[in-house]
Amino acid sequence: MGETDDPGFARTASGPDRERPVLAVDLGATRLRAALVGADGTILARAEGPSATERGPAAVLDASEALLVAVRDAPGAESRAGPGAAPLAIGISAIGPVDPRAGVIVDPPNADRSFRDVPIAPELGVRLGLPAFLDRDTNVALLGEMAFGAARDVADVVYLTVSTGIGGAILAGGVLLHGPDGTAGELGHLLVELDGPPCGCGARGHLEAIASGAGIARAAREAIVAERSPLLATVAERAGLGRVSAADVAAAEDAGDPAAGAIMEGARRAFAAAMVTIVDLFNPTLVVVGGSIARAQGDRWLEPARVAVRTTAFRTAARRVSIVPAALGDDVGLIGCLPLVRRRLAGED
Repeated sequence: MGETDDPGFARTASGPDRERPVLAVDLGATRLRAALVGADGTILARAEGPSATERGPAAVLDASEALLVAVRDAPGAESRAGPGAAPLAIGISAIGPVDPRAGVIVDPPNADRSFRDVPIAPELGVRLGLPAFLDRDTNVALLGEMAFGAARDVADVVYLTVSTGIGGAILAGGVLLHGPDGTAGELGHLLVELDGPPCGCGARGHLEAIASGAGIARAAREAIVAERSPLLATVAERAGLGRVSAADVAAAEDAGDPAAGAIMEGARRAFAAAMVTIVDLFNPTLVVVGGSIARAQGDRWLEPARVAVRTTAFRTAARRVSIVPAALGDDVGLIGCLPLVRRRLAGED
């Protein structure tokens, strides 16, 4: 039951359908989450487990189906959703790049190499007997922030998430920018340093390679091996070199470690430089920034970007834009599946 061959695809989520919940899946590189999301964006039931993409597509599909069944059949979920409110459809937030119209995960750089061209939406739709709609996780997050979070009633928005990787999404005139292949908005792969460190996609010097959790951790490992950071070396001795995280680097910066401070400052500068490019290119009214690293850093992360935009972006665009933190936290990928389903059933995006 794919997006293109399901007769229910032509319906609109109007009338009674707007009161029905949706089943939601948030498929990340390391974590798989599912929820039953009520018509007002409330999480009525939830379940989660490891995404285990290294075990291959079949295992991920089986795990997704099991979690969806668990939240659909959770005790009390139906009564909380309202009388007769059976799930309307399945929404899927997935690591990208994706083909959103076909419901296929195409070529994710942060997943196992076997996880390519996976038709996850058609397959889950068949298994659960519902229309199923997929988009890249950042696009789904932007829809969630638009419907229930920091970007309500704003038609021109850029969304960025700064976590293990860096992703983006672009809303122009109320329409998600997908591009002809569905891959538009991969803002983590903006080039910010021509001869910079390697990125997971195979190129060098991308924003994600410098300012993401993975990029910060890589720089920390290099500093430890080069004996530039005794404090981070102590962390590596305790946890193992491969387990040093961006959170460890941020903590070492707060403790006064110069090498950690240089890594974090470099990450913030790279993000600020990319933000100037984004504002100049897209002239948004709002930039919403989410993800675990940006959330933990707060204004320490956002303020350098605001200053860079004010001082170096095009004057008109800089005057218009506000750069704000995301509002929905970890649940954004689940909550965003509700507007995703509604918009697709209405023939939008």
